[in-house]
Amino acid sequence: MSNRFEGTEKYVATSDLTMAVNAAATLGRPLLVKGEPGTGKTQLAIEVAHALQLPLFEWHIKSTTKARQGLYEYDAVARLRDSQLGDARVNDIANYIKRGELWHAFDSATQPVLLIDEIDKADIEFPNDLLRELDRMEFNVYETQQLVKAKHRPIIIITSNNEKELPDAFLRRCFFHYIQFPDRETMTQIVDVHFPALKKSLLKEALESFYKVRDVPGLKKKPSTSELLDWIKLLVAEDISPEVLRESDEKSAIPPLYGALLKNEQDVHLFEQLVFLNRRNAR
Repeated sequence: MSNRFEGTEKYVATSDLTMAVNAAATLGRPLLVKGEPGTGKTQLAIEVAHALQLPLFEWHIKSTTKARQGLYEYDAVARLRDSQLGDARVNDIANYIKRGELWHAFDSATQPVLLIDEIDKADIEFPNDLLRELDRMEFNVYETQQLVKAKHRPIIIITSNNEKELPDAFLRRCFFHYIQFPDRETMTQIVDVHFPALKKSLLKEALESFYKVRDVPGLKKKPSTSELLDWIKLLVAEDISPEVLRESDEKSAIPPLYGALLKNEQDVHLFEQLVFLNRRNAR
């Protein structure tokens, strides 16, 4: 790779993360990225493509996605329908081959970035079904007897939310990186990118409240970076002062506009209970 990824103006990447991106690219192996939801796994591929000025191909995985769909799909139903209508297109089977994101990436005139997003959503055999194609950077289109070979080896970034274990054979072929949840210093940099004019006093109190919420034991869903940014946007829009946040920490059960941070009633109830117990013990 001629260029190295060092983060972007909009994406604060730690030194460990930039090292992982560049190491995977050097090795020519997929980069498997895990971490809490909201830690920027998907955005990483977008920012790598932007920083290195490379084309980006995105394959977002669902529970029903099959590995073959990333290569191509053959629409036999459409061909049958056209044959019944006497359409001349049926004479060329290639008219019914729909290219997948891997095919587009393999066919790219310049080295691309390929995102395979949330691979753990698919069936357990899904990763193994891609091993040969990701190893050899080629695949066969059986219907047309065509061999599709990558013109340039893509920088492949694969994300996982750890919903299920990935097969060992697949893991061996990847360079792995776990994105730790940002500490306060890193989070300050992230917020500063999105809200450069934010008052330091409001940022300090917002982060204090945010990490207190995250530290509550037993939360079903801890608030993520993206939820913090939404919350700060609301604090600014509603002109909430740092003093209000400080007072809410000391007196009320939950922070103002908490709906941006806590996303289910169990967590709201848990937080209220904890504050009540803390108050009673402080008496």
